[in-house]
Amino acid sequence: MTACPTGIAHTYMAAEKLAQAAQALGHAMKVETQGSIGAENVLSEREIAEADGVIVAADKDVDLSRFAGKRVLSVGVAEGIHHPERLIRDVLEAPVHRGPAAGAGGGDLFGGVGGKERGSVYKALMNGVSYMIPFVVVGGLLIAVSLALGGRTTPQGIVFDSSLWQSVNDIGVIGFTLMIPVLSGYIAYAIGDRPALVPGMVGGWVASHGELYDSKAGAGFIGAIATGFLAGYLVLWIKKVRVPDFVRPVMPIIVIPVVATTSLCLFFVYVIGRPIAWVFEHLTSWLGGLTGTSAALLGVVLGLMISFDMGGPVNKTAFLFGAGLVSKNPEVMGMCAAAIPVPPLGQGLATLLRRPLFSAQERETGLAALFMGCFGITEGAIPFAAARPARVIPANMAGGAVAGAVAGLAAVQDNVPHGGPVVAVLGAVEGVPMFFVAIAIGTVVTALTTITLMMAGKGAPAMPAPAVGAAAAGSGAALSGHLTARTVRPRLAARGKEAAIREMAGLLAASGAVTDVDGLVAAALAREELGTTGLGEEIAIPHAKTDAVSEPVVGFARSEEGIEWGALDGTKARLIFMIAVPGAAAGDEHLRILAMLSRKLMDPEFRERLLSAEGEADALVRVLQEVR
Repeated sequence: MTACPTGIAHTYMAAEKLAQAAQALGHAMKVETQGSIGAENVLSEREIAEADGVIVAADKDVDLSRFAGKRVLSVGVAEGIHHPERLIRDVLEAPVHRGPAAGAGGGDLFGGVGGKERGSVYKALMNGVSYMIPFVVVGGLLIAVSLALGGRTTPQGIVFDSSLWQSVNDIGVIGFTLMIPVLSGYIAYAIGDRPALVPGMVGGWVASHGELYDSKAGAGFIGAIATGFLAGYLVLWIKKVRVPDFVRPVMPIIVIPVVATTSLCLFFVYVIGRPIAWVFEHLTSWLGGLTGTSAALLGVVLGLMISFDMGGPVNKTAFLFGAGLVSKNPEVMGMCAAAIPVPPLGQGLATLLRRPLFSAQERETGLAALFMGCFGITEGAIPFAAARPARVIPANMAGGAVAGAVAGLAAVQDNVPHGGPVVAVLGAVEGVPMFFVAIAIGTVVTALTTITLMMAGKGAPAMPAPAVGAAAAGSGAALSGHLTARTVRPRLAARGKEAAIREMAGLLAASGAVTDVDGLVAAALAREELGTTGLGEEIAIPHAKTDAVSEPVVGFARSEEGIEWGALDGTKARLIFMIAVPGAAAGDEHLRILAMLSRKLMDPEFRERLLSAEGEADALVRVLQEVR
């Protein structure tokens, strides 16, 4: 089985390399690929039962439970590409897999084996985020719709005149309430499998409900992350305890969930929860001492707190402080109200400004976050913060601090305990123009800071892209449908990567499908910043999904000397393909093209024919027609 984090090129390259090596060594092998276009060549129960061993070359979580009782060798996907013969030899001596597991482990927590495999902490966190996102979106949008269509402001907050809209709001609140336990539960599930799901979810509920440990604010999504990891590793530890044979059947369904849930929750309530309550009680008192200081300074502090954990204890402490002063000092609530929408609006704006930096699922979540931000739902930014806390949380805090400071300097007043543009639209804000200026400046600061930090860290898209059920390579589509002699160049003049991408973009323009050459270049270069598209074996496949093209188009060129592309095997790129597809309308077409290319390019004879083909573009096109 092969799988890479994006589920595109390396998944299929590893599959082809393993199949070729098995054939050369005289073994029969079937390779299941788990790519972004769905699982293909799926292994049947009979095939698994008859197998001598199972090689899992994966950099993301895969389900190993069906391989129980078989010899299983788990490595990073790069090992499948570069050392397939060794893996085939080693799997015959691999340990027998004894039971269910959440992923292809074998390395340390953060780095994997030799840095080649995603760490289990990263995988577990992404697992929780992916399950949490629908709850954030559904809960947030229902609350937003109910506020927009049925809400009105009162000194006590926004209320509903219609029982229908009150019910819609209540349903949305339920979705938000479940969001935190789901995040915790599926982090635990990724670590300890099914027995960890219950303690993870119940622990997340305890973390989010501060009344269980005398805290008005709870521990929020940060507490849920903590309980998720604690539950997962606690279950792993309990599994190692030796018990009598007659107890083993009930261990995963009764003993482990009950023991882990009870011990984790009691530990959180009595050991972790009480200090949390004490800290935030004193934090509220400290805020009370700031009311006589500069309005801008107080706005900065409140903005930082509001944006830090987005509905967590720090956020709630600042909010409750502002809400408690609505009748006496509405300027304090005005600072909070300006900062409240900045995290979701800023993250949503970032996904619009630099689309190539974000996965398709992140861009969709970004649109929902924009909508939630307009209605003062700070939690709309939680999926981004949970996936990239080191980049997103500082960006949120920077924007929130600016928004709070501007609102404080302008003496903006909010007369209801709620925030976001919706309170101004419903007439609860005094100083509306400066209120919107504060929100706008804070949003831009958050968006630009997020983009800057992501570019500096060159972080790949973190949220898992949902697999789609379309067939991939082998579906009957051919590369020739997107490539012609006009987009093929036998000799590339460029000597560097950026120059090569610019030359390839100009080549694609000859097809008539490119509407903005500079925009295509920018999108392709942005993709390179996320991680090199140099695949090794003297191959590079730069690609972009952008509105700078009107239809899918593929170009190919050869470089005689080779171009340094940052490939893992250190080879320079001599065979360079460039793929460009339009934005939202493209569906998974670029994934299909990448899968077709990746499979075929692992054939050494095919690569040699591409390198040695003489003549002009037509000769190369005839060779490339084999890619289908």
